[in-house]
Amino acid sequence: MTSARGSQGWCATMPVHRRLLDTDPGYLRARDQIEDFTFRRCRQAPGRREQVVTIQVVVHVVWHAEPENITDAQVRSQLDTLNADFRARNADIAGVPGAWRNRVADAKVEFALATVDPTGAASTGITRTRTAVTAFGPDDAVKSSASGGATAWPADRYLNIWVCPLSSGLLGYAQFPGGPAATDGVVLLHSAVGTLGTAVAPFNGGRTATHEVGHWLNLRHIWGDDGDGCEGSDFIDDTPNQGGPNYGAPTFPTLSCDNGPDGDMFMNYMDYTDDRAMFMFTTGQAGRMDACLAGPRASLVGLRACG
Repeated sequence: MTSARGSQGWCATMPVHRRLLDTDPGYLRARDQIEDFTFRRCRQAPGRREQVVTIQVVVHVVWHAEPENITDAQVRSQLDTLNADFRARNADIAGVPGAWRNRVADAKVEFALATVDPTGAASTGITRTRTAVTAFGPDDAVKSSASGGATAWPADRYLNIWVCPLSSGLLGYAQFPGGPAATDGVVLLHSAVGTLGTAVAPFNGGRTATHEVGHWLNLRHIWGDDGDGCEGSDFIDDTPNQGGPNYGAPTFPTLSCDNGPDGDMFMNYMDYTDDRAMFMFTTGQAGRMDACLAGPRASLVGLRACG
């Protein structure tokens, strides 16, 4: 596996997004409505949400070879990382440069493995499916038992995370809010999950999931997905304009798009740096996630949609 998270195949969230825009008119309408709601709420909301919300998670382990059938302990290590990262309690947050420490945000989101399945039966929050498929792509086949994967639990009650073998150097992808319920959730490569077991450096810090769950909560890539140009936007004011993704473990400052003296916020979870080099969300990103949890994902946390 390469150390550059930014190979074309690493994160397939935007290709999935574009595919849905091209093939699903309902998704296009939903995305327009969600972005309108998000912009209005981020402008009008008097302050950040104070309460911590907990999202119920089901992890579908879909495996072909034995090493892909990751242990419960590896799954739990991933939940631990998500909880630390989304609460700004990760130890490496001390590495945020002084110029941006006042932008670090606790998103006030926590994650817990589901204890009850959709039928009401007790559950560990982990399902296991052996498959004849040797590797999945970003076509959502892993999200259906009919195509060798595991069918999603109801997306209005659970965050579905699929862990599986992935092809073409892909480490993960997510579906933005507003897409089909049957494919809603996050997909992760088994060797980029958590901090132990099959997790392989430089993606053994659990940050692939942090990045993809950020997308699931409606965050964009920090550089705005315009290639290496300086015209794209992630729709957030407190993330500097940036000319394309950063890879590996850059040094501060790394400059692009005339953004000196501080340069790119390459340590942001929504860049493409290695796990050890990313360790923050900003206040603006937390506000955008707030809007997602008050709007399209309100059913998961019991918050009332407003605006």
